[in-house]
Amino acid sequence: MKSIVCALAITAGLAVASAIGGEVRLITLDPAHFHAALVQKSTLPGVSPIVHVYAPAGPEMQAHLDLIHGYNTRADNPTHWQEQVYTGADFLDRMISEHAGNVVVISGNNAKKTQYIARAVKAGFNVLSDKPMAITAADFPVLTDAFSRAAKMKVLLCDIMTERHEITTTLQRALSRQPALFGTQETGTPDDPAMTEASVHYFYKLVSGKPLTRPPWFYDTTQQGEGIVDVATHLVDLVQWECFPDQTLAIADVRLLKARHWTTPVTPAQFKKSTGIDNWPDYLKKNVGSDGNLGIYANGEMTYTLRGVHAKVTVTWDFQPPPGGGDTHYSVMRGTQAALIIRQGQEQNFEPTLYVENRGARPAPACAAALQNALANLAPAWPGLAAEPVGEGVWKIVIPAKYRVGHEAHFAQVTKDYLHSLAQGHLPAWEVPNMIVKYYTTTRAWQMCR
Repeated sequence: MKSIVCALAITAGLAVASAIGGEVRLITLDPAHFHAALVQKSTLPGVSPIVHVYAPAGPEMQAHLDLIHGYNTRADNPTHWQEQVYTGADFLDRMISEHAGNVVVISGNNAKKTQYIARAVKAGFNVLSDKPMAITAADFPVLTDAFSRAAKMKVLLCDIMTERHEITTTLQRALSRQPALFGTQETGTPDDPAMTEASVHYFYKLVSGKPLTRPPWFYDTTQQGEGIVDVATHLVDLVQWECFPDQTLAIADVRLLKARHWTTPVTPAQFKKSTGIDNWPDYLKKNVGSDGNLGIYANGEMTYTLRGVHAKVTVTWDFQPPPGGGDTHYSVMRGTQAALIIRQGQEQNFEPTLYVENRGARPAPACAAALQNALANLAPAWPGLAAEPVGEGVWKIVIPAKYRVGHEAHFAQVTKDYLHSLAQGHLPAWEVPNMIVKYYTTTRAWQMCR
């Protein structure tokens, strides 16, 4: 089996190399967010171990290199990355003039990201960018221009949508495509949407087993972006990806109904615990209230329709998760025959859990039979799935542990998908139009909050 896996990896690597005229050579641009390192947490087939890094010197750069060093020196499946670093003030111009690689990975200060993307694409680089690629209404036309230029220059510009690889989300989408079980997608109403996506995130958490040190600018929404344009990117993507799988969407398909935002308070002690810094930077002082706490517009909610389907997206942030907890996801996808629900609370031991709930007049035994048939249809792709009754007309999908690889591993999965697209010479036909729709939706909601 190991030899087969190695052979497949070599074949994939050769395909990518053939498509782009040589092996993939990564460039990391200004890695001020830990997601840049997670792209390299695993060895990637067809990718050179030499990675060029262009960024200003400082603690963010060092944190990135420390994570890569940790991956190289771990006991199990160590990587072998060789980071070649340039930290001059002209790092962006140097990256463009040296052209030491062919794929630029961007994950950092979001206020800079759209311009970084535009410059990299204009210089002829493929770009794999962390979300969000745009955080204001002014960023949106710059991003759409970058997509147009990428098409003309035949380079691939794509964002990192890890949540598509979370197994409960993957199965929610797959089960919604089993009409005997799910029926058809309902449209819902503004007060009772047919698709609900909500997530809770935390400023202080563990990454690769160690407490994460946030850069102070992470708490400035003019640099990081508000929650409604940051984490909400994932949730809007899931609405599109699940409700309209493999379909090309357009801006005309979106109708924003309402949007709001609100703050999360962070105390000086919490800020120090997260950043290691004692005092508020000048750019944050305007957001410090009379109580001495920082108020961050990290929370946001939007209700909209996509091709007539009513969707609600909610993002909230707190400082620190409860014991044993972490970021959580809640999702409801409602069909005419069944609802597919993901819960990740204390009752689920903070593990994403997928439930199927019978709807309408169908007897529970008929739904159970339809569910068993649906799981049998999915067995070739995901063997070992089972359904466990947990209430009248409600079943929990029992998922083998091998499919639960964890959020950090999803970055390698996304990167391998991107490498496959490089080998093909194009992204899926719907991907770029749908990214444009996604960032229109988030930046328009941000504008509505104003």
